[in-house]
Amino acid sequence: MNKTIRHASVFALLLVLALLVRATWVQFYDSKALADDKLNRRNAIEQYANPLGDIIVGGEAITGSERTKGGDLAYKRTYKDGDLYSPVTGYSSQVYGATQLEGIYKDLLDGTDNRLKNPLDTVTNKRAEPGDVLTTIDPAVQKAGYKALGDTKGAAVAIDPKTGKILGMVSTPSYDPSKISGSTDSKAWKELTTDKDKPMVNRAMRQPLPPGSTFKLVVAAAALEDGLYGSVDTKTSSPNPYTLPGTRTVLKNENQAAPCENADIRTALQYSCNNVFAKMAVDLGQDKVKSMAEKMGFNTDKLDVPVRASKSVYPSDMDKAQTALTGIGQFDVTATPLQMSMVSAAIANGGELAKPYMVSQINDSSGDALEKYDDGGSQRVMSESTAEGLQSAMETVVEKGTGSNAKISGATVGGKTGTAQHGENNSKTPYAWFTSFAKGSDGKEVAVAVMIESSSAARDEVSGNGLAAPIAKAMMAAALKG
Repeated sequence: MNKTIRHASVFALLLVLALLVRATWVQFYDSKALADDKLNRRNAIEQYANPLGDIIVGGEAITGSERTKGGDLAYKRTYKDGDLYSPVTGYSSQVYGATQLEGIYKDLLDGTDNRLKNPLDTVTNKRAEPGDVLTTIDPAVQKAGYKALGDTKGAAVAIDPKTGKILGMVSTPSYDPSKISGSTDSKAWKELTTDKDKPMVNRAMRQPLPPGSTFKLVVAAAALEDGLYGSVDTKTSSPNPYTLPGTRTVLKNENQAAPCENADIRTALQYSCNNVFAKMAVDLGQDKVKSMAEKMGFNTDKLDVPVRASKSVYPSDMDKAQTALTGIGQFDVTATPLQMSMVSAAIANGGELAKPYMVSQINDSSGDALEKYDDGGSQRVMSESTAEGLQSAMETVVEKGTGSNAKISGATVGGKTGTAQHGENNSKTPYAWFTSFAKGSDGKEVAVAVMIESSSAARDEVSGNGLAAPIAKAMMAAALKG
């Protein structure tokens, strides 16, 4: 063969091979990337070609699907009591995607989850009938929290301490996901995403803020576990007023007449003595406080319920003055209402923290369970004696101290109030907190944490007892009654 022809033949063969390799690459690699691309219109057309499965609360669907008028997307998502349940469901939008349970269980809800397919569906690649998501939410608890929060900006979480079931998750102001579920909702989307009150933020688990004096429970647990103090009734070494180490800054107490000098933990929680817990944090050292905080869930970025919560933070590398401020839930300490409800839940449950979860099981279209999540597991975070002591002290807070607005007739209630500084030099209205537990005579238990980011109350009227405790009381009463 002519040398030139041979070289040309080899070159042509290489070109053909290159085309075959490229075609194979596109077919088996790029095709999946293109299919999964969120801008691929075919995905939305397939997803909304049929009614979606539902999210269930208390045995009833709080979602639905309705026929659209025209266009290539046959159905769109609808919501029952959307404002009430949006912190649970998230949204499913033809344009803007899906969040929270709608996003996590998208494949189950649109029928593309392989577990839904029978053998024939697998062979024909037919889309299966969609499944449903069953939540742990108690509608009575959810409604009580939403009503009690009203027009304030805040959030609340209720947990069953024994099981970790999330009974209520409320965030206000809220929004109705139905308003952004279609393909012509750009105006509503813009209004929601530019609203200064951020109604689409789930404050219950996605808005970590300084927890203020509610964090004193963590410091007290660390002190008791370390043996720094033998019980909640042991006198502490706590000068009043207390000067932050290495500074001239004097840390005062809200109630100047309170018996806070050398107060025991019970009294210090009852009157929310800053000097006691700031000094306690310094005496323990930041590492021991941090260790207890992390046992309770701080500093993890993998708290999934199954929606992932923002990380609650206990900082590191502080000087003693900064460590003292963390003892009262300030400096760089932040927490979500979910996190603070976990603190109370662990104390109420004898020192064992049950992993919180919001979905009990997922079903196929026939109602058969594909997967159950009735036991998220638990871990011991403090001894039973420490938990019992803190339970007793928290009960004193409600019976005789700063948490009196949480009292429930016929129930044992414990709590801890908190206010946290907001803005430079505390120039803005403080945050109000309350974390608590309640136990009924029939054995029912619930733990609740409430955070008020802002309200119409005057600055000098902002307190955990005045603003947050009544909301916790409403949710706890609903849980014990149910």
